[in-house]
Amino acid sequence: MNNFDVVVIGAGPGGYVAAIRATQLGMKTAIIEREHLGGVCLNWGCIPTKALLCSAELYQKMKHLSEFGLKADNIDFDFNAIVKRSRDVASRLNTGVKHLLKKNDVTVFDGFGRLNGHTVLVEKDGEVSTELSAKHIILATGAKARSLPNMEADGEYIWDYKNAMNPSIMPASIVVVGSGAIGIEFASFYNALGVKVTVVEVVDRILPLEDDEVSTFVQRALKRQGIKFLTGASVKQVEKKDGEVTVSFERKGKENTLTAEKMIVAVGIETNLENIGLETTSVRIEKGHICVNEWLETDDAGIYAIGDIVAPPWLAHKASHEAVICIEKIAGVENVKPLDYENIPSCIYCNPQVASMGLTEKQAVEKGYNVKVGNFPYAGNGKAVAIGEPKGFIKTVFDADTDKILGVHMVGAEVTEMIAGLSIAKDMDATAEAISHVVFPHPSLSETIHESVLHALDKAIHI
Repeated sequence: MNNFDVVVIGAGPGGYVAAIRATQLGMKTAIIEREHLGGVCLNWGCIPTKALLCSAELYQKMKHLSEFGLKADNIDFDFNAIVKRSRDVASRLNTGVKHLLKKNDVTVFDGFGRLNGHTVLVEKDGEVSTELSAKHIILATGAKARSLPNMEADGEYIWDYKNAMNPSIMPASIVVVGSGAIGIEFASFYNALGVKVTVVEVVDRILPLEDDEVSTFVQRALKRQGIKFLTGASVKQVEKKDGEVTVSFERKGKENTLTAEKMIVAVGIETNLENIGLETTSVRIEKGHICVNEWLETDDAGIYAIGDIVAPPWLAHKASHEAVICIEKIAGVENVKPLDYENIPSCIYCNPQVASMGLTEKQAVEKGYNVKVGNFPYAGNGKAVAIGEPKGFIKTVFDADTDKILGVHMVGAEVTEMIAGLSIAKDMDATAEAISHVVFPHPSLSETIHESVLHALDKAIHI
């Protein structure tokens, strides 16, 4: 039996970060991965989708060159080359994770990790290849795309995220079921390349986790770009025939159908907890997630869990941060700080981009806060107008009694980069008054943050 201080099951953005940090702190560490180092995020999620969206955005900008005084003929794209670039980006970063693990002396086992009490069996091709023991076992098995009855991905008519990211052809039309981050990003990508896209969402608005104003703004923006939305629509049946998918749905008490060449199912995720040996432990599961305390410890001493398998939000940066907290607590590092889940930013890379953190205005009111809200439009920002991106706004929500940040909700160009500034401010308990005294560079998109905060204080200059 191979003996380690730490064994990590799963090498996604939670698992590989945990393994690297453990060796940095002097612990002998092993990691087990059955498929791709870097997990879904790096190989089939966060990173390659951004590569696809980058190509689509550049193509759209090229189609509007005349607005910038530029000219070009025969503007077109190579769909296969776009997909290949995305896969090449994922491959490059996968190699980078492999290098990092090797550089940090992490022992990598290729196989499926399964708990056997307080040891871990590594299975390869259905056979147990080795058994590992460790003082500390970290579960980081991640999640997979959720499927719905009669809408299971078949790779031909019905696509999951992998099929949508690596298609053999570009279809003429697509139905996207689900309007969360994944569904809206794919809708934005394919629509930008000329595909006829219809989004079907069961609730009454898209991006249902976002602030109401953000959802409304993004839906209107994407509708202007050509995407059709059917909100408040419940899919009842899917028929696959003659190269088309026919979707039967109910909306406002009426039944109707629509057809497309492909369907993308983007209705959330399910945790990877099957067959990992939890029944041999006293690890507790509730609502499909492993129960942990603030240090990511399960009910079974010596076994920990991080990332998608513990609780939402299902975000790579959340998993990585939990990994560091978990390992540093194990190692006895001083001043380890538990994760405040309200301080985790969320980003959606459609066009326009969306970024948010903390409570929405509605949530804050429901929690009993006396709120004050700042709102500033991109149209009032010099840099946004200069670069041809005047559409968007920054909304800041504060506690009127303490002046502290409760939430931030952004839509517009590069908001996924700007959200970090207010993440820092919220983590440091900065007040609106304190932020108002910060000097923001001019001209920059970040000035919209300043103006939104000033607006909350009734001090806005440019609105």
